[in-house]
Amino acid sequence: MVPFIKWAGGKRQLLPELRKLMPKREEIGTYYEPFIGGGALLFDFQPRKAVINDMNKELIHAYKMLNSHKKYFRLLELLILMETAHNEEFFKDIRSLDRLSEETGRGMIFNNFSEQLRAARFIYLNKAGFNGMYRVNSSGYYNVPSGKKDKVKTYEYPNIEKVSNYLSRKEGNKKLVKIRNTDFAKALHDIQPGDFVYFDPPYDYEEGVNGFDAYQKGGFGRKGQIKLAKLCKKLDDMGVKFMLSNNNTRFIRNLYEEFEVNIVKARRSINSNGGGRGKVEEVIVRNYE
Repeated sequence: MVPFIKWAGGKRQLLPELRKLMPKREEIGTYYEPFIGGGALLFDFQPRKAVINDMNKELIHAYKMLNSHKKYFRLLELLILMETAHNEEFFKDIRSLDRLSEETGRGMIFNNFSEQLRAARFIYLNKAGFNGMYRVNSSGYYNVPSGKKDKVKTYEYPNIEKVSNYLSRKEGNKKLVKIRNTDFAKALHDIQPGDFVYFDPPYDYEEGVNGFDAYQKGGFGRKGQIKLAKLCKKLDDMGVKFMLSNNNTRFIRNLYEEFEVNIVKARRSINSNGGGRGKVEEVIVRNYE
């Protein structure tokens, strides 16, 4: 089982390194991932109980549609329709939907669209847009150019069904995978000793390096990195195991100097220009051996 979307900073190519450093499955209570993104580690590890979160509302809409069998089938219907209708003009029309407002006189405003339509739009743009990027401008509008594709395949079968089956599992009437859309710290409000967290935040960059930090309006920045490091220290004091990925920068090494730090090679596959792709060094931080 693999991610159903392409995502900046996706961890598929780092899975061999992450697997080596993960705690044993039987040692984990609930698995938390507050920056879920494409969910490569979640879908590879497949913990029995999980809490996943992201600040990106459109991404979370997509996860929620796959978290329900009824909504999943409607989502597939919409994706097939979008694949059939795909051309450059259609791409631009779908991309511009988040710019609709009550003042435009162009029908329903974007926030009133159904969750299924918003999720289908998100997945379609992810597959049809340039290099699988998701980026918004300062107004929060999706602004990735077209990938100039004659045909678009919005999902892989049976992978997407496996993803939906995993996300929609229940124990009694309770979902085993909870999906949240909030701040990364608030997403952990009910975490307990013995649980495990994997953090894959927007990455830090050395000064003068143009990084990718536009997953949602407002970005993350070094204030976010400092807030996250303080949270990790709090989790350590609570008896919660965590693992964290980030760029190998001096700033990040200093933030986590009291913890285990492994340096690994990674390949960047998503960037707005070819010069931003290639092999780089990343760190994997842990509070356990």
